Amino acid sequence: MTVNRQLKTYMKIKNLLTVVGIGAILCTAIPTNAQSVKTPKPIQLFNGKDIKNWVVKIRQHEVGENYANTFRVEEGLLKVRYDGYQEFDQQYGHLAYDKPFGAYVLRVTYRFVGDQVKGGEGWAWRNSGAMLHGQDPRTMLKNQDFPISIEGQLLGGDGKNERTTSNLCTPGTNVVMNDKLFTPHCISSKSKTYHGDQWITADFVVLGDSVIQHVLQGEVVLEYQKPQIGGGNVADFDPTQKKDGQLLSKGYISLQSESHPIDFKKVELYDLEPFMKDPAKLDKIIKSILSKK
Repeated sequence: MTVNRQLKTYMKIKNLLTVVGIGAILCTAIPTNAQSVKTPKPIQLFNGKDIKNWVVKIRQHEVGENYANTFRVEEGLLKVRYDGYQEFDQQYGHLAYDKPFGAYVLRVTYRFVGDQVKGGEGWAWRNSGAMLHGQDPRTMLKNQDFPISIEGQLLGGDGKNERTTSNLCTPGTNVVMNDKLFTPHCISSKSKTYHGDQWITADFVVLGDSVIQHVLQGEVVLEYQKPQIGGGNVADFDPTQKKDGQLLSKGYISLQSESHPIDFKKVELYDLEPFMKDPAKLDKIIKSILSKK
């Protein structure tokens, strides 16, 4: 698809969504009394039993090697642990669901626990992420640090200072914000700070290469458009995988290991692809999903 055609398609979707109400959702809280509609059943990406449908990729290790049992399932939780590490040594890891998606609502319920492993960077304390529109993990090189993707950054508070969550980081990507190409690596959301080991549910509304929203407690805390390959902040990648300027209409979803233990209780996805050509129905379904607790 040419760039001009991509732009026209994006504007068409954006205009249609604005007419039926999605545009208002982008900047305001999600109403809790959304009109009742038959929403699709969520796909349980994490089944509570194992990670057979997931692919592990940890830096300095080959695809599929779950070094030191970093990603594990215990007590019905998907856990990220480092008890088998002598030192973290920038062994950033990603657990990717083994199927790409393009239009969806991703819901993750998570909590940070315990202490950071020795050797983890200061910025990585109580830091993880849900990677959206990511590259196929099988195309990552052995020493690549992060997948080329859009990161919904998950952060925990220290008990006293403000620290937002559901932020945006962009390893090997850029986005458009306020009609301008946004090239810095990260930007904070407008969320409140979540301290301690409490469970937090984060939603990500992803509509192909048009619009992405980060939602917490029914409120859109960050919104941007036109996710695309570009920029830096990714190392040791295969150059053939980084086609700068290419819009990201779909990709793999992955969860991070960045040196701090984290638990995931729920990782589920509502597939919106069947409704993308019916903006009015799409609007109602998104409202219904986000109004669910």
